[in-house]
Amino acid sequence: MGEAKRRREQLGEEYGKEQPILPMLPITKKQSEKFVRWTTQATWIAIALTVGFWITFRFIGPGLGWWELVN
Repeated sequence: MGEAKRRREQLGEEYGKEQPILPMLPITKKQSEKFVRWTTQATWIAIALTVGFWITFRFIGPGLGWWELVN
């Protein structure tokens, strides 16, 4: 308990606020985690769309007679 009180006195109003990852970047750890989570989700969505496009282009389109594949 003494360590927390000492830190609170030392930091003053900055106590409890998130610190930036690097002093030159105004990005906190929580913001960076949110960004990583968002980009990971966006990547999986892009992969799913690519697979869906490939299946449509390779199998569904020729199967329905929309176009013919050329070897």
